[in-house]
Amino acid sequence: QVQLVESGGGLVQPGGSLRLSCAASGFTLDYYAIGWFRQAPGKEREGVACISNSGGSTYDADSVKGRFTISRDNAKSTVYLQMNRLKPEDTAVYYCATKHMSCSAPPDYWGSGTQVTVSS
Repeated sequence: QVQLVESGGGLVQPGGSLRLSCAASGFTLDYYAIGWFRQAPGKEREGVACISNSGGSTYDADSVKGRFTISRDNAKSTVYLQMNRLKPEDTAVYYCATKHMSCSAPPDYWGSGTQVTVSS
């Protein structure tokens, strides 16, 4: 069955870095775009970034442009989100989700999320 497992979250000081991983199983990652989303306490879930099946990337949130980088390794069935210069407002649960073939497709399968806390 389709499964996505996020990892790499944790507590980090402002200005620090984390790399999140989204490990996929149960399907061929090559045919899917993968999106990263986040949900902060009391807020709606928002899109952060997406990488297409061909490797093209988009960043949905202006606040992360220039700080976050999304990448994928199809051989390892894993998508990454490198987060640099983290800010307290980046604190959220981060989720990855599949999007069939394109970043413009709606998300369908979701992981259970990983907590990122940015605090001194």
